[in-house]
Amino acid sequence: MRHEPVLLEEAVQALAVQPGGRYVDATVGSGGHAAAILENSAPGGQLLGIDADPGAITAAGESLKDYRDSLRLVCDHFSNLKDICMRYDFLPVHGILFDLGLSSMQLDDRERGFSFQVDAPLDMRRHPDQEITAADIINRYSEAELESILREYGEEPSSRRIAHRVVAARPLNTTIELANLVETAVGPGRGHIHPATRTFQALRIAVNRELEQLEQALKQAVEILGFEGRLVVISYHSLEDRIVKRFMQREAVDCICPPQVLDCVCQHQATLRMLSRKVSKPSPFEVKRNPRSRSARLRAAERIAVAEESFADYLNILAGNGSRVWRKPVLIEKLRQTFLALEVTNLRM
Repeated sequence: MRHEPVLLEEAVQALAVQPGGRYVDATVGSGGHAAAILENSAPGGQLLGIDADPGAITAAGESLKDYRDSLRLVCDHFSNLKDICMRYDFLPVHGILFDLGLSSMQLDDRERGFSFQVDAPLDMRRHPDQEITAADIINRYSEAELESILREYGEEPSSRRIAHRVVAARPLNTTIELANLVETAVGPGRGHIHPATRTFQALRIAVNRELEQLEQALKQAVEILGFEGRLVVISYHSLEDRIVKRFMQREAVDCICPPQVLDCVCQHQATLRMLSRKVSKPSPFEVKRNPRSRSARLRAAERIAVAEESFADYLNILAGNGSRVWRKPVLIEKLRQTFLALEVTNLRM
């Protein structure tokens, strides 16, 4: 099945893609979003595409071959985002996109075990060098550990019953075996949702440490975004979306002290401005065309300057990276005025 990029127009708009811009697609997949970013950032735009899946990097290289002069692809985990950008002198950036869903290519791969629609080994690793597979968790973890994973990562209300059935039925080696066992344990699903959906989600998250890596990557994204750079995240389940929402909300306020603390002691300063309090969702037309998009949620924020960041440091970084767009006199003057306003505010405090 051909992969359809989810919320494509919304993502490009939220990134405010401009000619000559420098962008990071932290989950490049087969290159759907990347192609739109490169097209809208021409002439002079650059894109750094990252993916932990070697197959995705190969697919992206083929689909984006017409943009090879403006593109660099890196097979790595996005939890290494800052190191990757520093390694390739790709700083600062105008926009960063995270599309956290699995691609159709991954779901349909019979050797990967991401989907219960095809009979495959219980693998679920995004990169083949990762040590832990879904089969390791299913067949080696204790019943209590399995229950915890299903409850925390899958929000599965029947986690105890499923974990008990899994331990009693070991060994389980294929996706169909596990899906049938879950259906037997909890009964048939409602509507279009298979009863094993939450179990497979939980195992995939545990195998790839997805939530932990997302939290690490979001923090790094703020550090490498330039002034007025955009951070855009498309998530597909409540656990991811909750992490993104809380992170953006936290980085959009100056003080994060508990309510009972009268005088601020955290010294936290806002680094982001929320572009909208509302989450963007696929239209009914997009969901009909691409049912896998139905759970997608897009959130976006813009990088702002903070008092500790020096205007001179910003200029040195921009000049050192040879950015043409960031040298525009109007933008530089806007940046200077922003830092001046911050300095005046500090003097008054």
